[in-house]
Amino acid sequence: MATHGNRRAPLVVEVASGQAELRPDRARPQGWTLLVNGVPQSYVDLADPERLEFGYVRQIGRALRAWSASGGTASGGTASGVPDRILHLGGGALTVPRLAARWWPGVAQKVVELDPLLVDLVRRELPPPGGVEIEVGDARVVLEAEDPRGYDVIVADVFDGAATPVSVATLGFASAAARALRPGGLLIMNVTDVPPLAWTRIQVATVRAAFGQAGLLGPAAVLRGRRAGNVVLLAGAVPRVPTERDERLLRAGELVVFSGGARPRLDAPR
Repeated sequence: MATHGNRRAPLVVEVASGQAELRPDRARPQGWTLLVNGVPQSYVDLADPERLEFGYVRQIGRALRAWSASGGTASGGTASGVPDRILHLGGGALTVPRLAARWWPGVAQKVVELDPLLVDLVRRELPPPGGVEIEVGDARVVLEAEDPRGYDVIVADVFDGAATPVSVATLGFASAAARALRPGGLLIMNVTDVPPLAWTRIQVATVRAAFGQAGLLGPAAVLRGRRAGNVVLLAGAVPRVPTERDERLLRAGELVVFSGGARPRLDAPR
């Protein structure tokens, strides 16, 4: 890792999307929080990739574990549910790729990140583990160019500030993800919303239109529309993800009720 003076001092650099800050965890010598324009994007502990500070990242981790335990993909991967290839749309500080590399050494992972200067910062200060390829590009464009059935898992965590770009929230995006996944594969999407969760309800309808099977994991208070927050949308071979206290996993009929007749979000006419 490159040095930059006082280990306890934050590192602030200009990136294409604004200003990025790596803020050290004073309790953990190799712990860092990545913020972009003041918004926390990632937390990593280079000494312990399984230390997950953000609630939605812990949910993504449990979804990956549950999918693997259920046998994973029926084509590609292995009978034990070990993935061959994972695609991450949105990079940040590579929290989930580091976690997957710890659990499944040697798994091939591709990370797509739009901001080249942010990629340079992460590569320099928080070197990625082996098997992780980082491609600078637009998540939707890269996804649509992927070969059919090329991945066991796709993790979509794409944000512009605190909002999800529409380009990765439409039926066109969901259909491209379904095409890029192998049979038995899993799509995991991080979604942030505010009451009454209109964006999430439409997102559920959008993903279900492309995949059929879906699930929604998150804090009960967020799913009930009582407060803003993150939820994790699952599609494809949706496992039964263990929930923690004050969490819920909505599936099947519960998800139909939750979406409340919402219609899929379509791409704007070109």
